[in-house]
Amino acid sequence: MRAGILIALTAVAGVAVAADLNYDELIPLDAEALAETGLKPAYEELLPRLKKYVASPAAVSERIDSDAPSYAVSCLGTEYPIYAKGDQDESWGRATFALFDIVNRQLAKTPYRFFAINGGNDLGGMFLTPAQAEAAKKSLPRKQDWPYLPTANKPWYGQYH
Repeated sequence: MRAGILIALTAVAGVAVAADLNYDELIPLDAEALAETGLKPAYEELLPRLKKYVASPAAVSERIDSDAPSYAVSCLGTEYPIYAKGDQDESWGRATFALFDIVNRQLAKTPYRFFAINGGNDLGGMFLTPAQAEAAKKSLPRKQDWPYLPTANKPWYGQYH
């Protein structure tokens, strides 16, 4: 179905769809799953798509301590603490930032970036050029629906509000 037709159909149902985003390309992620020791498996699942843009994607390693409890991932010389004992409140945001930072650092010499779509349990990712992301913003009326590059800044970690 063409995007214009899809927009017309979904506008009636009250669902926002961007004319310039192909939602068939959306990679479902779920921030909760990422934060609960699921970041490395999620990264490994998106490797076939990342290989379209990066010849040799970097390896991600995990440090999981169930007794502490703590969870961290490392890639390209950077360690990303996701949570530690008593510090789990922001783990979803930290895990989201870590995954997108790991992918986007590898995309730095390409015209593409890995943009987040939505957040929380509805988090997804999509490979887009900045121009494609800007065009999508113009067709989506709600800022919360805009593609964004996650940051390490609380409370929204880069998501528009």
